[in-house]
Amino acid sequence: MLAHNGIMILLTLVLALVASIVPMPLSVDAFRPDWLLMVLLYWGIALPNRVNIITAWLMGFILDVLLGSILGIHAAAMAIAMYIAVANFQKIRNFSRVQQALVVAVVTALYHLLVFWLQRSFNDVVFLPSYLYPVLSSVVMWFWLFPALRLMRRHFKIK
Repeated sequence: MLAHNGIMILLTLVLALVASIVPMPLSVDAFRPDWLLMVLLYWGIALPNRVNIITAWLMGFILDVLLGSILGIHAAAMAIAMYIAVANFQKIRNFSRVQQALVVAVVTALYHLLVFWLQRSFNDVVFLPSYLYPVLSSVVMWFWLFPALRLMRRHFKIK
C-alpha cells in the first residue's frame, strides 16, 4: 500500500512538471501558474515527512533540465520555498483556505524573486513587473488545486 501511495504522489508531481512545460499561447503564457511549486507546497504541508526539501530540490533540478535553464537555479529556489512551507506546516495546515492562498502568494513571489536574483547573477536579466504575474494565477488556482489534491489524498488514503 505504501508503494501505491508513493506512486500517486509521484504522479501528481510528474503532471505538475508537464503542466509547467506544456506550450501555451503567448498572450496567457506570462500568467502560467507555478504548478510544480503549488503541488510541492500542498504535499509539503499535508505530508512533510514524505515530500520535503530534498524532493523539492530534485523536482527543481528536473525543471531546470526541462526548461533548459542554468542547472540549480530552480532547484535552489524550490528548496528554499519548500523549507518555508515545511518549517511552518502545522501553522499553514490550520489556516483557512484564503490565508493559505496568501501564504502561497508570498512563497510564490519569493520563489520568482529568487529565480530572478540567481539568473541575474549569471546573465544580464532585466526585472519586469510581468515576472510576478504567475503569483496571481497561482493564488487563483490554489482554490481549485488544494481541494482536488486533498480529495485524491483522502480517496487513496495517502499517509
